[in-house]
Amino acid sequence: MQQVQGPPPVRAVTIPFADLKDRSKDLSGKIEEGLGRQGLGIVSIAGVPGYPELRKRLLRLAPRLVNLPDNVKKELEDPDSRYFFGWSHGKEKLENGIWDTFKGSYFANPVFDVPTADDVLVTRKENDGVQSVSTWCGWHTDYGTLTGLTCGLFTRKSEEIPCHDVESGLYVRTRDHQVVKVIFEDDELAYQIGETAEILSRGHLCATPHCVKAPSSENASDVDRSTFVLFIQPDWDEKLKLPSEMPYHQELIPPKAEGYTLTYGEYSERVADKYFEARA
Repeated sequence: MQQVQGPPPVRAVTIPFADLKDRSKDLSGKIEEGLGRQGLGIVSIAGVPGYPELRKRLLRLAPRLVNLPDNVKKELEDPDSRYFFGWSHGKEKLENGIWDTFKGSYFANPVFDVPTADDVLVTRKENDGVQSVSTWCGWHTDYGTLTGLTCGLFTRKSEEIPCHDVESGLYVRTRDHQVVKVIFEDDELAYQIGETAEILSRGHLCATPHCVKAPSSENASDVDRSTFVLFIQPDWDEKLKLPSEMPYHQELIPPKAEGYTLTYGEYSERVADKYFEARA
């Protein structure tokens, strides 16, 4: 039987942390390569001091949170915030109106709280095609400015394990509508573009559609993936001048409303109304 190959893997453009600190370095070429119109919309940062140890220390806490009794996790929920704070599981709809029950999240605001770790993803964008790879986290774009993310940590029954399924992991849809698996190392931080950056840049930056594929090999049962995600956003009252035509949430813009303006807070509230629903 002929084995069907998945989308090809592509290495994210990597920028050394030391180069970011060096004011004499010209990084415009790297940034253009990773985040420009011909790029993947994602770059990784290598060599952040102390990061590998901090990543493991944080992500190893995720199974402890997930394995708490349901009544304890219930006390960590915040329905009034549409589950934007605290524990959230099965509270949002993904592709084709399916409830997202494959992922548990703990949301925290680092300005006011001490963050806790689990797979944290907010806005989803439905996609009519290429659904075969979105088995763990559906196709979506984040609606903030930038999203920072760690490489996933895989566990089985709270024990850390390697992931031998080379086709599992993060996938993005490129500017020319190709689906590729994005590779970056465990000790690197990745950053990808959100919808607000696309709006503020007048389309010079493009939000990155992405999804996560679960392992599908025979020994992949009971495998969990933990990651930490940092959503970077504008000030709540930052004004967004929406284009008359945009690839996201067109229904948020009144018909024939050229240069329609919303604050970021208004925009995020409307997007939340669209994707997050209370569920008994």
